Amino acid sequence: MTESIAQRTLSDRVELPGGGVLANRLMKSALSEALGDARNRPTDRLVRLFERWADGGYGLVVTGNVMIDRRHLGEPGNVVIEDDRDLAQLRRWAGVFAGTGTALWMQLNHPGRQSNPLGRVRPVAPSAIAAGVPGASTPRELTEPEILDIVERFATAAAVAESAGFDGVQIHGAHGYLVTQFLSPLANRREDGWGGDPVRRRRFLLEIVRAVRARVSPGFAVGVKLNSADFQRGGFSEEESREVVRTLTAERVDLIEISGGSYEAPAMMGTATASTVAREAYFLEYARTVAEIAADVPVAVTGGFRTPAAMAEAVASGDCDLIGLGRPACLLPDAARAVLDGRVDRLPSHTVTVPLGGRLPQLRPVQSLLDLQWHTDQLHRMGAGRAPDPHRPWWRTAIAAGARNGADLWRPKRG
Repeated sequence: MTESIAQRTLSDRVELPGGGVLANRLMKSALSEALGDARNRPTDRLVRLFERWADGGYGLVVTGNVMIDRRHLGEPGNVVIEDDRDLAQLRRWAGVFAGTGTALWMQLNHPGRQSNPLGRVRPVAPSAIAAGVPGASTPRELTEPEILDIVERFATAAAVAESAGFDGVQIHGAHGYLVTQFLSPLANRREDGWGGDPVRRRRFLLEIVRAVRARVSPGFAVGVKLNSADFQRGGFSEEESREVVRTLTAERVDLIEISGGSYEAPAMMGTATASTVAREAYFLEYARTVAEIAADVPVAVTGGFRTPAAMAEAVASGDCDLIGLGRPACLLPDAARAVLDGRVDRLPSHTVTVPLGGRLPQLRPVQSLLDLQWHTDQLHRMGAGRAPDPHRPWWRTAIAAGARNGADLWRPKRG
């Protein structure tokens, strides 16, 4: 972030290191849509949802959770890319953004130990350590050939995304998924070339970035979503995260999006200090500490922004380059246009609360999961051509989530 910050505004164009240009500083961050069909292909409902966001005035829209291995899904309904068999449907998806002036990036992900509990294959992870969330089972430790295969799968998916007409990809390295598991000393207890110290733990992410870069054209954007920390004692720390940012700047990435936490410690859903709440963004203080480290790589911050005033202050101060909007885009699909046109003083938001959820610590992961599913319900409504429903009760979401993911979603498992 070496440009002058004196006159930075939300409507500024943003030049990316690889040569791409974003129309403004507002991005629709990834939201897991779960609108693929039974064969994990894009559907009419998915295209209809993205038509809403294509007309939303964003500089950048990032898809949610496109998986690279159909044996390991984050949830039923994930789109999967293993090869170019679904290229026609992917082109239709990307084609929604043609001529809109908004860039469309595909988020690529592997869930690792956070695989959906209905999966028929045992989850895999850096080490055989279960996540502390309902429904989690103990994963199988990956072998080195399997790790290298996953790296190649990321690269293949990125190449297909470029062929389909997407403008870039984002590697998901946050929220407890596989890349995060490799980064975290709590999930990665390996002592080989893929774990044992911070340098080896971040090797998996760097190898993915390098493999993707080798398979796509120079102008195709490659971004990373990274945790500021995993907010667990003994876990991935802000100090380690800053070192990951430092190494990523040497790998020709185009954007680093900052988030934090996992579904065990869901900081990305609103756990924040009083000072960050006052400034709205949960991870803005961390972003400020990596501004110089990131150099010319733009930094986006997602999580908590609701007022145009706070967004404008964040970019004017140089604390971040882009503002990521997630949950507000579930209720107001043209949130970016509303902000830029001055139509809103505050974006809509909603937090699901269930009886006793705030009092019993053991229910907090369930409440976080329910909050996520409530927002997924809004995406499904838009995909069906209906308006979002901000008054949807939590129990309707619980029923719908069980239908989508199976009753095991809410039932803890061992072993």
